[in-house]
Amino acid sequence: MSADRSSSDGRPVTLFTGQWADLPLAELAAEASEWGFDGLELACWGDHFEIERALPEPDYVRRVHETLSDNGLDCWALGTHLISQAVCDPIDARHRAVLPPEVWGDGEPEGVRTRAAERIKDAARAAAAFSVQTVTGFTGSSIWHMLYSFPPNDFDEIGRGYEDFAQRWGPIIDVFDAEGVRFAREVHPTEIAYDFVTTRRALEALDWREGFGINLTERGWTFVSPGHGDVDFEALLRALNRIGYAGPLSIEWEDSGMDREYGARDALGFVRRSDFAPSSLAFDASFQSEPSA
Repeated sequence: MSADRSSSDGRPVTLFTGQWADLPLAELAAEASEWGFDGLELACWGDHFEIERALPEPDYVRRVHETLSDNGLDCWALGTHLISQAVCDPIDARHRAVLPPEVWGDGEPEGVRTRAAERIKDAARAAAAFSVQTVTGFTGSSIWHMLYSFPPNDFDEIGRGYEDFAQRWGPIIDVFDAEGVRFAREVHPTEIAYDFVTTRRALEALDWREGFGINLTERGWTFVSPGHGDVDFEALLRALNRIGYAGPLSIEWEDSGMDREYGARDALGFVRRSDFAPSSLAFDASFQSEPSA
């Protein structure tokens, strides 16, 4: 029997499946349902969501939907972190370990970046076919090695890095716009955006395009299960309420000091307890007098 999903009109809570990519989707979906999640944010590796199959195979999308719905789960986003990382990165042997063989190819760096960009365009098309409007991921960065500016960096080179980012991601976001899908960029070290300043610069490089946004991943620096670090989740949820966000709260669970099944259940419980709906009334509305006739 599945766990109780009642959440007092809170937002749906989903689990990002990247840390469970060793499990077949059918097995993970059954477990996530039993744990009480509302849905999964499907990683585009393992067998969880295969971009290369979603477009040419007419029944593929339907079968993934059935796997989720059979377990009472939904999906609001796809995760492309491993492939999208290669779009702007200086390519080396580490990328071979995380990229599909057809994207890696012969390993020639510009060829890898080009094939990764084309696969992310296909991710937008596959997401639209899957009736999902958000694709999450990284972007890579040609200047991540310049993250700390000592000895002093050549700031013209940093500027050229943001130009390279815009040139490579602009055509990708064109496809996202055409498909009615948004790319949600995860702010992360070694990326083109890793703090407030660099995030603003990345958004400016793309002229603040609607198809490119930010995937909130606020957390303590040591990767710990939600509620076990230093993040003020109440302040975070109040900020989401202020902007009218009503979408899912997707948990990317990473905690090397905790069993992952226990961690998934623990994180779900914490997020459900922490979430609350915004007020529909101003606090002083009850003091306002009725207008006279």
